[in-house]
Amino acid sequence: MTASPTASLSAAITVIDHPLLQHKLSMARSADTTTDNFRRLVREIASMLAYEVTRDLPTELISVTTPVADCQVPVISGKKLCLVSILRAGNGMLDGMIDLLPGARVGHIGLYRDPQTLEAVEYYFKLPEDVEDRLVIVVDPMLATGNSASAALSRLKEAGVTSLKFVCLLAAPEGIAALQAAHPDVPITTGAVDSHLNDHGYIVPGLGDAGDRIFGTR
Repeated sequence: MTASPTASLSAAITVIDHPLLQHKLSMARSADTTTDNFRRLVREIASMLAYEVTRDLPTELISVTTPVADCQVPVISGKKLCLVSILRAGNGMLDGMIDLLPGARVGHIGLYRDPQTLEAVEYYFKLPEDVEDRLVIVVDPMLATGNSASAALSRLKEAGVTSLKFVCLLAAPEGIAALQAAHPDVPITTGAVDSHLNDHGYIVPGLGDAGDRIFGTR
């Protein structure tokens, strides 16, 4: 899978330009895509993003006996990481991430966007124990205004988390700028950076409301 920093943006953001991921993302964008197909596409794209965002995990050598010989082989070292979903749309990405990271712990942060101010309002917060000792990957399909992502990362830092990454399907330049201003230490991995936000805070061209499309509530 190929990853490339976007030229006009900070090196802290990585856009995955793999043709298969881009194909699936294009199918997800279509208004004609049904709920079940949209949900499947989000899961598949999330797995591909999980592959990329874990590229730099530390490894250590262990001894293994194959049917042919003994050998030293690499395995991931350290504590299992933690996936944190920003509710509710983030849950659509969890299964795809867990497919690749079955041992990961899972946390949830419930946030909704105030329709008037577009600010994030928290209603739920639950994390695994000793989360402060783990790499935490925060997932949300859309990085639009950046308010929800910024609020989620702030709460995680308040809980003692020091190693954080953020993963989304799509991002808007406004959301990237807001997140990097609030949390310049948190790298962003995404499938695409779109044009802009409209007056309602939606990504253009985007793919609509990811939560509504995942759960069939549009």
